[in-house]
This record gives sequence, structure tokens and C-alpha cells, in this order.
Amino acid sequence: MATFALVPGAGGSGWYWHRVVPELVRRGHRAVAIDLPSGDPAADFPAYADACVQQLRNAGADNAAGDADIVVVAQSLGGFTAPVFAEGVAAERIVLVNAMIPLPHETPAHWFGTSGAGEARKAFAADEGRELGDDIDEMQEFFHDVPDDVVQEAVRQGGPDQSDAIMDCATPFDTWPTPVTVVTGRDDRMFPRDFQVRFARERLGVDAVVVPGGHLAALSQPAALADALL
Repeated sequence: MATFALVPGAGGSGWYWHRVVPELVRRGHRAVAIDLPSGDPAADFPAYADACVQQLRNAGADNAAGDADIVVVAQSLGGFTAPVFAEGVAAERIVLVNAMIPLPHETPAHWFGTSGAGEARKAFAADEGRELGDDIDEMQEFFHDVPDDVVQEAVRQGGPDQSDAIMDCATPFDTWPTPVTVVTGRDDRMFPRDFQVRFARERLGVDAVVVPGGHLAALSQPAALADALL
């Protein structure tokens, strides 16, 4: 049995993983969906990682006590928290799901400015015949393949509470502390599949695992994603 520590992206709500948790449990594992202090402008990535460690321990998972293997799973912006968190709990491995793959000590602002993700997003939209506005249309780019009832529940949850201050915070790790698996959604419009596949090879030297679903694959394809996490 493994313990999957599930780190959300921007907005920091563990609710994002609520459809994946039962899928992992049904497969004989434990899953802990984590909330991040994303609305706090004073919280940096060490603070995010500390919150992850504390919630994992509160759930009764502690590798130091000889507990089951811990797998850190991170979505989107959660990729910046993953290496710091994984090192703090001696994780067995990291799984990045439609995630930003940072260089050591990189900031999200630098990542967006240099990775080519923005250009890939625009090119993919053009290929699909979509026009992009100045602002991100969340329904078009994030929820386009999520079931209507889940979208309605997300709306009831409220919008993400994410401080912009995190964009200029560096993630304080020197090397990836454990093996990394990259999982990419076939229909991701924010970080298109081809971009993610190329980026995983460039930055980690790994081949991405492609699964059905868009950027919010945990909401649209929870069973397929759970299989990929294993």
C-alpha cells in the first residue's frame, strides 16, 4: 500500500482531488488531498511544503515512523511545491500531473516567461480554431471536458484564492530528490500535450505518460488518472 499525497495547483484547494481519492482507495491505497495556504501573500514554497507535511502527518502518514511509501502527486503550479515537499517526507517518488516543471530555485514568473508554455497554448488554440482573449476563460480552457455536475460543484466551491506574490517566489531545491513521473492530459489546453512531452524530456529526461483529459484531468478522468498514478 502506498500513501498518495495530492497537491493541488493554483488556488490550493484539496477539493480538486475529490474524485481521484476514492479511485485510489478502491485500488488498495491511501490518499490525502492537501489544502495549500495559497491566499496568504506571505506564504512561499517552503510554507506550502510545511503545510503539506503537517497535513500528511495529521492524516497519520509519516515515513519516519516506517509508514507506507509516500508518493507526492502535484498538479499545475503544484510542481513548484513537489520537490520541497517530497524531500521533507522522504517520498518514494513524485508524479507531476499537467504540472509546471521548475528548475532548481526558479520562480513561476520566470517559468512562464521562458518555458514557451504561452506560445504553445496560443498555437494549440489556433489549431483548434479557438480565439484567446486577454484573460483566461476558465470554462473554455480548464472545464471544457469536465462533467456538468462537477462544474456546478466547482462553481459552488467558489473561485480560487491564489496570491500573486507566489509568482516571484523561488522554489528552494537543488536537485529533484526522487524519481519523477510526468503525466500529461491529452486534451490540456493550458499546457498542451506536445509541449509537456517535449518539456519533460528537456528538463527531466523522461517520457511523459499521456492520459485522457484536459488540464483538470482529476475532475474529468479520475479513473484513468488514478491508473496512471500507479
